[in-house]
Amino acid sequence: MALLIVALLQGTGKSAEIVDPKAMRAIGTIDPRFQSYNIEMVEVTGGRFWKPYAQGGGHSDRYAYRPPIDLASTRLRKLAAALGPAYLRVSGTWANAAFFADTDDPPAAPPAGFDTVLNRTQWRSVVDFTHFANAEIVTSFAVSPGSRDTDGAWTPDQAQRLVDFTRSLDGRIAAAEFMNEPTLAADNGPPAGYDANAYGRDFKIFQTWIKRASPETLIAGPGSVGDSASSSATGINTRDLLAASGPGLDRVSYHHYNTLSPRCGVHDDPAQALSEDWFSRTDAALAVHRGLRDEFEPGKPIWVTETADAACGGNRWDKTFLDTFRYLDQLGRLARAGVQVVMHNTLAASDYGLLDEGTFRPRPNYWAALLWRRLMGTIVLDVSAGAAPDLHLYAHCHPDQRGAVSILAINTSQRTSRAVTLSARAERYTLHAARLQGAIVQMNGKTLALKADDELPRLEPRAASAGTIRLTPETITFLVFPDAANPACR
Repeated sequence: MALLIVALLQGTGKSAEIVDPKAMRAIGTIDPRFQSYNIEMVEVTGGRFWKPYAQGGGHSDRYAYRPPIDLASTRLRKLAAALGPAYLRVSGTWANAAFFADTDDPPAAPPAGFDTVLNRTQWRSVVDFTHFANAEIVTSFAVSPGSRDTDGAWTPDQAQRLVDFTRSLDGRIAAAEFMNEPTLAADNGPPAGYDANAYGRDFKIFQTWIKRASPETLIAGPGSVGDSASSSATGINTRDLLAASGPGLDRVSYHHYNTLSPRCGVHDDPAQALSEDWFSRTDAALAVHRGLRDEFEPGKPIWVTETADAACGGNRWDKTFLDTFRYLDQLGRLARAGVQVVMHNTLAASDYGLLDEGTFRPRPNYWAALLWRRLMGTIVLDVSAGAAPDLHLYAHCHPDQRGAVSILAINTSQRTSRAVTLSARAERYTLHAARLQGAIVQMNGKTLALKADDELPRLEPRAASAGTIRLTPETITFLVFPDAANPACR
């Protein structure tokens, strides 16, 4: 029997909790595409997006022009494919006013009522990328004044053209939100004065259209951000959006960031990035939206369709190992809570990208994402250990090994090691960095980096015999128990 005994050494006292991987009960399942990512619409079309700090991005100089992302890049495709299956969400604020030029001769400038042009070549590159990367498209549609009739109501002409062109490329839109972040409608594309009642009117038009034009497409929404339990929250309240639109969602979606970056005027202390307060902001956001789901769309699966540490391009530490603790803890928390899909923003843009936007080389969060994909399956298990506050434990069935259990153990303590006693053999993958706010991460003492031919390195575990091991401070460890023989994992 594979037992994991967690010995918590606190002061002069000693307490122990026993976690038995064989006896862990299943508490839920997650979508096979649980771990997913965003490529912003502005990356596809080219345009001004959050300027990386290394390029001088800051509060006074927030944006920089970038050409369209090279979705044909061999390196980018290989690295994305290693995270598959996944959802690729192409949306963002810029999608709300993007004109799809369904012609081989696109206009140089967008028509009145739109801000940018999405051409056939660019969208074809998205569809081709998804075929290679084992990804399915999630998107939203233009809602700016150019997409409306003389009475101001939304019309599906632009959306219909995009759906038809996608289908002609042997692609499909797996899910769609009507618009991006309707809670912030005053600043992100819809006509002036847009409110919850206008959203409700437009959503009903959208719902009727998509059920006819693309019945295989899941309707997700409302895709709110920045909401709270308070009715005095700024912007349009999610409750009002759901009340105005009525039932009809297949997936309840929302966006979550722990904070805003300095580009948007917030300056957080990186010292709090490993605190329970920082991690638990994920729980607080989920509680709000799960409550609204239960009230308006009971039983519908929840998706987080956009998330990262900090909105507005990320904090300065989001491209370093320091943010990897939040990234993996968030995945563990949300999976345990029953959230079905989590879409990281972004795959490769600004400081919160999994990959560097200039070179497409992996950042620490990419290596963490790769380990999650390879080790944490879709069956979520209950970990009932009474661990120390700074030891976070999550367990899943292994995705490929029948009966095997994988445990994610995150030690956020700055000074204290945690003793873990194994009563059976395990395979150990430990991530650590010499500098928490550095871009170099090691696994089992070896620096993770691409090979010369852009192939991924072998992620070889270290054997852990029965007995006591230590989880050193500020490390992340995956433990795989191949002999657990857990009945839920068969």
